Amino acid sequence: MRTYLSFETPVADIDARIDELRALAAKGDAPAIGEEVAKLEARSAKVLADLYAALTPWQKTQVARVQGRPHFCDYVKGLMEDFTPLAGDRKFADDAAIVGGLGRFRGAPICLIGHEKGDDTASRLRHNFGMARPEGYRKAARLMELADRFDLPVVSLVDTAGAWPGVDAEERGQAEAIARATDASLALGVPNVAVVVGEGGSGGALAIAACNKVLMLEHAIYTVASPEAAASILWRDSSRAQDAATSMKITAQDLLKFGIIDAIVTEPVGGAHRDPEAAIAATGRAVDAALGALGNMSREELRESRATKFLAIGRKI
Repeated sequence: MRTYLSFETPVADIDARIDELRALAAKGDAPAIGEEVAKLEARSAKVLADLYAALTPWQKTQVARVQGRPHFCDYVKGLMEDFTPLAGDRKFADDAAIVGGLGRFRGAPICLIGHEKGDDTASRLRHNFGMARPEGYRKAARLMELADRFDLPVVSLVDTAGAWPGVDAEERGQAEAIARATDASLALGVPNVAVVVGEGGSGGALAIAACNKVLMLEHAIYTVASPEAAASILWRDSSRAQDAATSMKITAQDLLKFGIIDAIVTEPVGGAHRDPEAAIAATGRAVDAALGALGNMSREELRESRATKFLAIGRKI
């Protein structure tokens, strides 16, 4: 069952006509529909490509959140071998919103950490929609330090609307946990690469994305606050989220221009949700290239390069 975003109505209309013709052919009422279907499919593909070539920031926000977009567990299945999840922060509990562990990527051992949103109601509740509590960030910091001790590169997959803002999280030191995870990421003496695969929301994203190389999928977003939250703060009107998204420069294309990210990973036409396997493969190639570029750097060079990268943000606008 295909789902369409609000701006994809022209594509939905064409696809509905194709389905109607195929249904008629199945009943024997329209035996010669091959040529007409081929024309409609070509038209649908062109309309889809034209739409995605000119997405607005708000439309990209919708694509970044759409159901069916690959999540952390999908990337593990598509890119990793012998992946072993490591649970718990050794202080309070395990947080399922952040998943991490050790495995082999392209035959080499790495530490993989990322947000998991879940793909149905039960798993979304279990993973708290990818919004981590302090124990999630303390787990991430623990895994980074473990990887550093054993000289393993760290790869982070970012996909969260932000850290969990609940009272329980604040009581257990949410801000401190985010700060310590960010510090652990910046202090690593091994290569680390982050990929924003969906939403990169505020400190909840940065906590595992303070890396030597930061990549973004073509239609992902990376922002200090969600467009809805920014609209509520700036205009006291969350319905102006579209205006906020445009003003905040949250797209991969804008962030590459500002030097906040290092590269854009091209998505399949129509977004990663239309061809998850192709999107995952493209992400794997981009991560492999990024790790390869960092492979010959010493521990001190990696730290200095990372610090230089983040200290330079905002100085060349």
